[in-house]
Amino acid sequence: MPTPLPQTSFRLDGQVAIVTGGTRGIGFAIATALLGAGCEVVVCGRNAPAALPAAGGRTAVFMACDVRRHEAVNALVDAVGQRFGHIDILVNNAGGSPPADAATASPRFSESIVALNLLAPIHMSQAVSRWMTQQPAGGAIVNIASVSATRPSPGTAVYGAAKAGLLGLTRSLAAEWGPAIRVNAIVVGLVETESEAQPYGSVEARNAIAASLPAKRLGHPSDVANAVIYLASPMATYVSGATLEVHGGGEKPIFLDLVERYSRS
Repeated sequence: MPTPLPQTSFRLDGQVAIVTGGTRGIGFAIATALLGAGCEVVVCGRNAPAALPAAGGRTAVFMACDVRRHEAVNALVDAVGQRFGHIDILVNNAGGSPPADAATASPRFSESIVALNLLAPIHMSQAVSRWMTQQPAGGAIVNIASVSATRPSPGTAVYGAAKAGLLGLTRSLAAEWGPAIRVNAIVVGLVETESEAQPYGSVEARNAIAASLPAKRLGHPSDVANAVIYLASPMATYVSGATLEVHGGGEKPIFLDLVERYSRS
């Protein structure tokens, strides 16, 4: 069997992508990058944004949807499929959590965090799979996870648990839906977005955090967007069930600081 020629293109011309939570922050950057790569892009959220992602002479289409409701998800996906005739890429980006004490968080709060960060990607993936499996070229799903899934997440314990579940979902769907649908995840590190001007406290605190990372800076939304483009592109046709860590080299374990401090004393 001859060795196939390597793929060398990140272009996604003519493909249709859905980006949940694509109206701000990291999702906005992902949608912009997909537009620039040649996609038609649909972004969704509960409320219409003041401005939509635009690039490459195209502007994203906004469709209102509460991704926590599976009925709304099914309606959204079918509307996209009927409008464009196919769905090639899904980016499960919508997510997040405010801080909450694990001992006192209400059941309603915990259920809402799991619904947004884990159940919504399940519902979205199920809905697009019905379109992707009928297409000769299949499709690609990219789940946006977090470093909170891979290390302790005090203050956002339920969020971390939901994101850990998202990584497990990624591997299971990749095994169940291949080869028609590739499913991958991105573990996002500490990212500073325009919508959160002070996400990690003061300027001094952010500078200290950045200095502690091997990359010596906080992440940018474009760093995550570039990873999405790779995973959705022909360059990644043999990549499925993978977790791509986009975290600038990772956070330094605190015990190393303690070892250094007490070795000097």
